[in-house]
Amino acid sequence: MDYKTILSQSSNLLKNLSIKNAKLDSELLLSSSLKISRENLLLNLNKKIKPEENKKFKLLLEKRLKKAPLAYILGYKDFWKSKFFVNNSVLIPRPETELIVEEALNYLPKFKYKKILDIGTGSGCILLSILLERPKSIGVGIDISKNAIKIAQINAKLQQLHNRIKFFNTDVDKYNWGKYDLIVSNPPYIKKIKINRLEEDIKNFEPKLALDGGYNGYLILEKVINKSVSLLKRNGNLILEIGYDQVACVSRLLEKYGFYIKKISKDLSKKDRCIVAQNIKI
Repeated sequence: MDYKTILSQSSNLLKNLSIKNAKLDSELLLSSSLKISRENLLLNLNKKIKPEENKKFKLLLEKRLKKAPLAYILGYKDFWKSKFFVNNSVLIPRPETELIVEEALNYLPKFKYKKILDIGTGSGCILLSILLERPKSIGVGIDISKNAIKIAQINAKLQQLHNRIKFFNTDVDKYNWGKYDLIVSNPPYIKKIKINRLEEDIKNFEPKLALDGGYNGYLILEKVINKSVSLLKRNGNLILEIGYDQVACVSRLLEKYGFYIKKISKDLSKKDRCIVAQNIKI
C-alpha cells in the first residue's frame, strides 16, 4: 500500500470521529512512523510502506482514534520557535500562550541581565522561549507537579539552557527565593464545573492540575497575583494568561494587590487572553 492510500484511509477514520485537522494529523503520524519530515512524505506519496512501518503507524493511529492528543502521541509540540518535549504530565503548549512570550520580550532589553520567574512552568516552554531570545537573562521555573519539573528540565537540556535556568518543585505559596524583574504565568483558570465540558482530548488526557482554577476559576490566579507582590522588584512586570471572559475580574484582583494594568492583549480569535501589570506597591 502506498503513502497516499494510507493517508486517505486514516484521514477518513479520523474525520468520522469528528477529529479536527484529520488530514494533517494523519500526515504527521505517518511521517513520524517513517522517521521522515512531513514535506518529504508529501513528495513521495506513491512510495510503498514497509510492513514494520505500517505496524508502527497503526499503533499511533489507534491512539489518536481514542482521542489521545497528537502532541502526546508524537512526544513534542512546536511553540514559539522551538520544539518542546511533552507528555501527559504537562499541559500541551497552545498558540495563544505565545502572547506571553511576545509581551515579555517587549519588556526585556535584549542584552541586559534580567531575572525571570515562571509560576506553573509545566513543560518550561514559556520561560525557555524567552531565554532563547534574551541571552543575558536568567530564569527560575516553579511547579507544584514533580513530573512537570522533570519535563521542564529535559527541555532545558534540549534547548541547551540548563546553565541559565533553575527549576523548583514547590507551590507558589511556599516560594520565597529572590526578587525578579519579570514574572510570567499561565495558571489554571478554568472553573471546576466546566472541566467535564471540555473536548475529550483535553479533559481525558491533559493534567487536571494544570486546568482546574477552582470553583470560580480565580483561585490560582489570585494566589499568583498575591505572591508576585513580594517576588517582583519595584516596577517589575507580571504577565498572565487569562480566560477570555476574565479580564474584568482579574483586573480588579490586580488593582486590589497594588498593580497598575499596562496592557490587555487579544489572541488570534480577538479574545482577551493576556494581561500585563506593573508592581507599583511600595
